[in-house]
Amino acid sequence: MLLPSFEYLVPSTVDEAVGMWRERPGGAYLLGGTDLLPQMRAGKKTTSRMIDIKRIPRLHELRERSDGSLWIGAAVPMAEVETHPAVLTRFSPLSECCKTVGAWPLRNRATLAGNICNASPAADTAVALLALDARVVVVHPDGERMIPVKEFFLGPGKSALSPGELVTDIVLPAAPTPWKGAYLRLSRRKGMDLATVGVLVAKTNENGHSRHRVALAAVAPTPLRVYEAEELLDREGIPRAAEKASKIAEAACSPITDLRGTSEYRREMVGVLTRRGLMSLS
Repeated sequence: MLLPSFEYLVPSTVDEAVGMWRERPGGAYLLGGTDLLPQMRAGKKTTSRMIDIKRIPRLHELRERSDGSLWIGAAVPMAEVETHPAVLTRFSPLSECCKTVGAWPLRNRATLAGNICNASPAADTAVALLALDARVVVVHPDGERMIPVKEFFLGPGKSALSPGELVTDIVLPAAPTPWKGAYLRLSRRKGMDLATVGVLVAKTNENGHSRHRVALAAVAPTPLRVYEAEELLDREGIPRAAEKASKIAEAACSPITDLRGTSEYRREMVGVLTRRGLMSLS
């Protein structure tokens, strides 16, 4: 199916982009287009005005700040995030998740911001952002706000963004020591396919004590963090608590049955992958 006709605009600043949306509410912001354009071709989304924000210089910045945080502009390609030295050395779980999204050519166009704005429960990068306590910087017609990523996902295809709001940055806060992690993923076939189950486990150290993260993809209405499992691992450590934490993760998810797998299979695999991931970190 051909794309429907629309007005195509190319702003050069964030304020100009938001102003274009306000001028005619209902427009769509375009970044990589790897989700939006196929959805439009399939008739699942429509817009009369496309606002292409890829040429806004601010959105292409990936920078470390003096407080140790990492700011990732909305237009930074996922391939650049995946291979950036700061991500590889300090926030490696995000690199692990990025490299599972499609193929390398796609990741040279797709963006981290676009991946989460689609609000898919199976979004691979979302679990890394949840684990890393990321925040989403959003500009709207009347100002700016920052949304903790744990409050960003509201349901399948639904995010906390209000009409006209534009994501400008994703912020990873500093950690006392680098994050290490593993992302274990099952899909129907090797290569490009949505996850049937995705499990991210990660840890860092703070004042000599390990802090743990467990986050799940494709097994609940939104990407999910399993706080109860994390608290257990923080208290008892991986060798002692891995089995119990995997059972907690199984109980926490609420998978559906669809063409990619049954709910029973997904739940059991959450436990298996959580246990495997944790033991790889011990």
